[in-house]
Amino acid sequence: MNRRVVITGLGLVTPLAVGTKETWEALCAGKSGIAEITRFDTSALQTKIAAEVKDFHPEDFLAKKDANRLKRFISYAVAATRIALEDAKLNIDDSNAHRVGAVTGCGLGGLRFMEETVLNVYKVNSKRVSPFFIPMMIGNMAPGMISIQFGAKGPNSSLATACAAGAHATGNSFNIIQRGQADAMITGGTEAVITPTCIAGFNAMKALSTRNDAPEKASRPFDRDRDGFVVGEGSGILILEALDHALDRGARIYAEIIGYGMSGDGHHITAPPPDGEGAARCMAAALNDAGISYDKVDYINAHGTSTPLNDLYETRAIKSLFKEHADALAISSTKSMTGHLLGGAGGIETVFTALTLHDDIIPPTINYENPSDECDLDYVPNVARKTPVKIAMTNSFGFGGTNAALILKKYTG
Repeated sequence: MNRRVVITGLGLVTPLAVGTKETWEALCAGKSGIAEITRFDTSALQTKIAAEVKDFHPEDFLAKKDANRLKRFISYAVAATRIALEDAKLNIDDSNAHRVGAVTGCGLGGLRFMEETVLNVYKVNSKRVSPFFIPMMIGNMAPGMISIQFGAKGPNSSLATACAAGAHATGNSFNIIQRGQADAMITGGTEAVITPTCIAGFNAMKALSTRNDAPEKASRPFDRDRDGFVVGEGSGILILEALDHALDRGARIYAEIIGYGMSGDGHHITAPPPDGEGAARCMAAALNDAGISYDKVDYINAHGTSTPLNDLYETRAIKSLFKEHADALAISSTKSMTGHLLGGAGGIETVFTALTLHDDIIPPTINYENPSDECDLDYVPNVARKTPVKIAMTNSFGFGGTNAALILKKYTG
């Protein structure tokens, strides 16, 4: 059917704030959500910093029984969904439940619960395991619980494509509505893996920043002195609707999704190819799907993880695809403030991209202080930019060489 798809609701639970408006204001002000880890002892770890969600009270969004039982990545997703549905003023009832679905992305699911259970079984030598162990650990319980909590009985699934999961989930939801399989979709990503095992694992890969003495300066995408990414957590949820459905109910429209691209690097389990060829093909596929030329894009919300290889190779990919237009593009990495939400990154960053189009404000890349030789594009350094934005792209690239790009357009009626 190829129906037009618009964004009518936004929900955020992030290291900057619980709430969309609050997060967006902090982001545009260039505030950092990164600090010392408070949830466990980090004395044995190289990295002692992360972007934790603060002042989150699940009982504000869930019944007491569920607030006590659900694990963080699920609670974050349900909370962000409640915020997004209220923002969209979308009521789900028997008349439309089967036409509203939920697809979200998540990289590692209930990792902390797994750690605790394994320690209990093997270290303490107890065979007592919670009956909720499996359902509270698996990633698809995020869209599952969204469906249960809000009555959405349409297409329901979860993607686990590493750091591209939230963007892939949003792109899949876009396609589902285009094909006429649903009128509205709850989509995005969620993650909560600030745990000893996660930090230790990424440290073993030398992927994380160890700038423990200055946490707010640790995530510095595209900067010459970047030394790794910072793990973040939270959830970003979007309400997507068919345009005719949104117009029929008089919904506010933040932006329109016009293109979705995917690709595989076929190169390495963690590193992208040095020329950024896979990322370039992914972005080209999104442009082709949108039916626009590369010179129509005004802004890119970059994957921009703050690792030496990713930022360089993403820059090379942008240069190879956008050619002379690369110098005219505004590019920023909001991970400089939120940290890297892994499977949840694509969700919050698509929300940020929609708000950029709606408000004509490009959030900055903070901590960009020392330009490097090859990372030499316009990364909107340190200060948000008020400027008209008509078409924007958001990139998400994951381990295993899995890539996603979405193209959003300002909705003008």
